[in-house]
Amino acid sequence: MSQTFDVVVIGAGPGGYIAAIRAAQLGFSTACVDAFKNPQGEPSLGGTCLNVGCIPSKALLQSSENFHAVQHDFAKHGISVSGAKLDVATMLTRKNDIITKNTGGVSFLFKKNKIANIHGLATLKGRQGEQWQLEVSDNGKVVDTLLAKHVIIASGSSPRQLPGVATDNKLVLDNEGALALASVPKRLGVIGAGVIGLEMGSVWKRLGAEVTILEAMPTFLAAADQQIAKEAFKTLTKDTGLDIKLGVKIGDIKTGKKVVTVNYELNGEKVSAEFDKLIVSVGRQPNTVGLGAENIGLQLDERGFIAVDGHCRTNLPNIWAIGDVVRGPMLAHKASEEGVVVAERLAGQQPHIDFNVIPWVIYTSPEIAWVGQTEEQLKAAGIAYKKGSSNFGANGRALSMGQAQGFVKILADATTDRILGVHMIGPMVSELISEAVVAMEFKAASEDLARIVHAHPSLSEVVHEAALAADKRALHG
Repeated sequence: MSQTFDVVVIGAGPGGYIAAIRAAQLGFSTACVDAFKNPQGEPSLGGTCLNVGCIPSKALLQSSENFHAVQHDFAKHGISVSGAKLDVATMLTRKNDIITKNTGGVSFLFKKNKIANIHGLATLKGRQGEQWQLEVSDNGKVVDTLLAKHVIIASGSSPRQLPGVATDNKLVLDNEGALALASVPKRLGVIGAGVIGLEMGSVWKRLGAEVTILEAMPTFLAAADQQIAKEAFKTLTKDTGLDIKLGVKIGDIKTGKKVVTVNYELNGEKVSAEFDKLIVSVGRQPNTVGLGAENIGLQLDERGFIAVDGHCRTNLPNIWAIGDVVRGPMLAHKASEEGVVVAERLAGQQPHIDFNVIPWVIYTSPEIAWVGQTEEQLKAAGIAYKKGSSNFGANGRALSMGQAQGFVKILADATTDRILGVHMIGPMVSELISEAVVAMEFKAASEDLARIVHAHPSLSEVVHEAALAADKRALHG
């Protein structure tokens, strides 16, 4: 016998579980179907982000930064440490404990909000009157049948594979394998200088690996403001010690018993490199296989994403899609906000997301963050702008922390002074970027930020100083 709900959400990642919670808060009977299992074979809510993505990667980044600080930074504070040792098993246990706490938190929220938590792969089978029929299977066996007035697809994404290269998470790793290495490899290769490649490369470099990153694009961090990207390249190669090669054409990749051989071409020269482990991070692809799109005529675009309008509606009545499986940046916070928007639209509200004011963050050291348009985009669009920047090197709080690298840049309309983009590289800019997001959501001018009193001493003073500089009245520059 089928279970009937007002809303069934497919996927329990940051988009799906938030959509389910908000729908339940608004009074809808709600179920969430999720197929993820942890390494122990147990169901685990939270999707890629909580299990094998955002959260565990930040745990390892923090551990690696602590280990590096003990070896290289504590002496400057008059703290002598000798014989520092790394216990990878303990580090991974800490990471796994954090995962368990976070995923358990989602389970608690489901119970609190009376959301039916159903494990398995959900497949859309067809329409029954005003309801959609879904089949839930586990290990190929049908375990449940659901009926729903509304379906929210939040099935997320998975790592894109390189043709002809099998990911076994022993020698050739995706994000999941990169987070679970039992020991530090002597030679680590990374294909792709995106967020995952840079963050995981940074982790294992700080823990002692020789890290080579091979990037096909000739430009480093092409999506970022190029002034920020150039500073990031300099610090990541010179200070962190990553060997980043741009404009690489990957050839054959051969796996042996203990090493991976990557043949590639760089500047017309053929190179063969051996690595003990190889991380493949060449992007992600939407999870639409098994959804049953072909059963019901759900429209996909040419790249396999579910086609939606500006409000996340698909081509079918009462079927919505959010997060990595639709257009837009593959960011957890973007997926969560889309989940809220869809749930509230079901309740007759009129929420809105401005995709131009979604922040981006890369958690390297120093961190990189931005929101809005880059200087290159403004030039290409012919928009007259002014800019102001300020370095962390002149900031007392950054100097006290021993993290005075980087700067903040603010771009504003030359006529109206409205903020068009804010770009940062430096300590804790993952937190500082929120001030810029709020300012841009409220259509603030750079003068507004310049006239707000910022605490002293604080890192946020660099944002204040950059806003002052946009009006050519910097006080510390």
